[in-house]
Amino acid sequence: MNKTVIIATFSFLVLACSRNNNEYVASGTFEAIETIVPAETNGIITSFNIIEGQRLDEGIIIGQIDTIPLFLKKKQLEGQIKATGARQPNIIVQTGYYKKQEEASQSRLDYLIKERKRIQNLIKADAATTKQLDDINIQIEETQKQIQIIQKQNEAQVSALKTQNSGLQSDVLPLTAQIDLINYQLAKSKIINPVHGTVLTKYAESKEMAVTGKPLYKMADLSTLILRAYITGDQFAKVKIGQGVTIMVDNGEGGYKKYVGTVEWISDKAEFTPKTIQTKDERANLVYAVKIRVKNDGYLKIGMYGEVILNTNGSSGTTK
Repeated sequence: MNKTVIIATFSFLVLACSRNNNEYVASGTFEAIETIVPAETNGIITSFNIIEGQRLDEGIIIGQIDTIPLFLKKKQLEGQIKATGARQPNIIVQTGYYKKQEEASQSRLDYLIKERKRIQNLIKADAATTKQLDDINIQIEETQKQIQIIQKQNEAQVSALKTQNSGLQSDVLPLTAQIDLINYQLAKSKIINPVHGTVLTKYAESKEMAVTGKPLYKMADLSTLILRAYITGDQFAKVKIGQGVTIMVDNGEGGYKKYVGTVEWISDKAEFTPKTIQTKDERANLVYAVKIRVKNDGYLKIGMYGEVILNTNGSSGTTK
């Protein structure tokens, strides 16, 4: 979100005269903090429901940018992920053959061990020969070796399948990241007002093409305005941040409206009087910029002139 400060064309004239021993007068114009709201994604604006001068709350949806291309792209990526998942081998199913072989061999081994014990008992009773025991021992040894071979084959197959799965999962990761990006862009396709304020200028309309970063509208919070004025060097030492001041604004009837203002910023660098002042001598004077925050009752406008009475005793004026 791009924020700039509106600085209306100043014809700030520092009035060197003083009204009494503790008042100094300067003049300036009002400005406001302006927010230019850009489009955050590309597409045709399908709706954009604001008008200039309208007051908007923060966080409300005021428009929509077409999302069909993004939606279709997301569907395509989801299809690719599904197809990749379908190529992933089922390790349990594809190693089931070895499991069955191992179970069969283990059953034979259990049988042979029981048979050896039976033969050993027969030998003690002189009812069997040692050759029978030797034969059964050979069969047991062969079966044990067979089980070991099956287990190694199973481990090798599982390892190969896991490697294959890992590669396919790696293929899915960039697709998932693209979907996350599209979800972000889909969220940004909703035009959501970021700050509370009043619409100053509308740059786009429905059915126009929105481009990422291109301004859609400009707004500012006009409930409080800033009066930028300039004070001379001899006044500089008598002004402090937080000081109350009186702002005089022409009421259009030959009189003035008074407002309470608070000094919120004082430049620490001197500059020449703005060039809008006509005489060379006046332009040669060094002055200091000040910003005065003024609560707006609806009468104050950006660019309107105001006269500042700086009260050296720190007292504030009263609004009338």
